[in-house]
Amino acid sequence: MNEVPIPLHALVPGDACAELMLLEAPLSLWGGLDPSDGRIIDHRHPQSGRSVAGLLVVLPAVRGSSSSSSVLAEALRVGVGPAGIILGAPDGILVAGSLVARELYDVVCPMALIRPGHLEPALATFRRATQACLRVAEGSVTLTVATDGGVTADPR
Repeated sequence: MNEVPIPLHALVPGDACAELMLLEAPLSLWGGLDPSDGRIIDHRHPQSGRSVAGLLVVLPAVRGSSSSSSVLAEALRVGVGPAGIILGAPDGILVAGSLVARELYDVVCPMALIRPGHLEPALATFRRATQACLRVAEGSVTLTVATDGGVTADPR
């Protein structure tokens, strides 16, 4: 196994191990994700029709809407939301959706942010990834990424 550092910032605590899905284009959850089944419904998105349900989703960029928080919270409530989210850019709206789902529905969707200046190397690792485990605690993040080559990322 090789260790590849991906510096991440903790946003929402929790643990998630799942298949990794790297979104190829920005996505607004409002109008872009069906909260009843977890499918991407934005027909302009290259991954339209794919489901985020139970996956560790990497969002290099988002197209925002303040309603995205309610879409994420609802998808998590009905059990079709992502297992966890790694953001390439800050998005307080998605953080709010994850926190609301935790508070109201007792559903955990951990979130972390790729630290500035590290997006491209992180994306290169995620493009080779098949599965990942994300552990977010207050002030620390651990990410283990499995690829065909068995890459492990352990950010500090």
